[in-house]
Amino acid sequence: LIKFKNFSGESVTLDNVWELSGRHAHKDTLSILGEAGSIDFFSTINGQIINKAFTFNPGGYTIGLEMDLQSVGSKMMSQERFTLIWRGGVPSTEPNKSDEASFYAANLSQGREITKHNGKDGNVVSSTGRTDWTAVRSKYFTAAIIPTSSSNYGEVSARTGDPSVSNSEAPFYDMAVGFSSAAPASAIVYLGPLQYNNLKSLDVGLENSMSFGIAPIRGIGRGVLYLLKTFHGVVPNYGVVLIIFSILVKIVVYPLTKKSYQSMKAMQILQPEIAKLKDKYQGDPQRLNKETMKMYKERGVNPLGGCLPMLLQMPLLFALFIVFRSTIELRGAPFMLWIDDLSQPDALIPLPFSLPLYGNQISLLPLLMGVSMFVQQKMSATQANPQQKMMTQFMSVFFVVLFNQFPSGLNLYYTLFNVLTILQQKYMVNPKEVQSVTKKKG
Repeated sequence: LIKFKNFSGESVTLDNVWELSGRHAHKDTLSILGEAGSIDFFSTINGQIINKAFTFNPGGYTIGLEMDLQSVGSKMMSQERFTLIWRGGVPSTEPNKSDEASFYAANLSQGREITKHNGKDGNVVSSTGRTDWTAVRSKYFTAAIIPTSSSNYGEVSARTGDPSVSNSEAPFYDMAVGFSSAAPASAIVYLGPLQYNNLKSLDVGLENSMSFGIAPIRGIGRGVLYLLKTFHGVVPNYGVVLIIFSILVKIVVYPLTKKSYQSMKAMQILQPEIAKLKDKYQGDPQRLNKETMKMYKERGVNPLGGCLPMLLQMPLLFALFIVFRSTIELRGAPFMLWIDDLSQPDALIPLPFSLPLYGNQISLLPLLMGVSMFVQQKMSATQANPQQKMMTQFMSVFFVVLFNQFPSGLNLYYTLFNVLTILQQKYMVNPKEVQSVTKKKG
């Protein structure tokens, strides 16, 4: 809707007062097939005619908007400025409302610098000056106002509790862009999926509103998405694509995981000797530390060797988690058997009740992933003490519960990745290499 304030300070909202004009004045439908089509409207304020027109593009998700309020510019306060407003965010489309609500957001871009709304009810993010775009989003879709004529104001705000828009307590968002009435104003409204190439083609930086994580992870996430789409151009099943991708990632990180596993096994072999040192120097912590480090040096073992390779993999693992959980390419994509949507949990058995965190269904892939985690952690354990054993069991169960409502595509990837890691630990690491490392030099 369009809104401005007159010189009496009253808000004038141009809503539900528009009439069709031109060749569509006597039609109630518009057919758009091979080429763009437009609808023209007019309205009258104090005897002055104002106009707006929508142009619909059949080949994309954009609507062109032309607005001419020059005839009433002299009646406007705020330097002859009027505001184009989008209310109500983007409608909910996903079965898991709470998960979807966690993606609701709004962004304001000015000078290619993006300000993100913090999501608190009633808060407003606004700024005067030329606005690149404002956008509101859900998990997979976005609506954006992109000025194509001079703009002088941008705003996004949050509201909750409007039952006509959402039954969730999570905020939904409004956005607005201000224009001068001194000349005709124009904008593009994008209303469609959060697909990187579509947003990037608009050439206004709208693709930066997608959730790829913080700066170090963002580039990796975009690379992951590019590879997934490239593979899908050859293999038309995204489930098979995820299997191929997990094998590729395992090959890429193989040197790191091999080094990590060797270090952990080396530390396991040295545990009896470390225990002897603890008994010998139990009253002298400084001497114990010195002798322990001396033994590590003599045996060529790095006590951090098992952790550092894993830390180097963390940015990739975070990027994979973000992309697999939020990319629209997996939405509605089937794999096989009961897995008919890789963006949804692979619900195998429905439950007549809902459990906190776990949900109202039993999914098979999280169970398989939990078993693979348990086996992997048991193989990697450096010592068999009760506390470590209990922690291994707890983490396996915790991840089964946590991942039960996650997308099946994400669970498919992590389960297969764990299985490949188990095979690597069992067959690809030569025990003699570990033994040679831990032999005393000289």
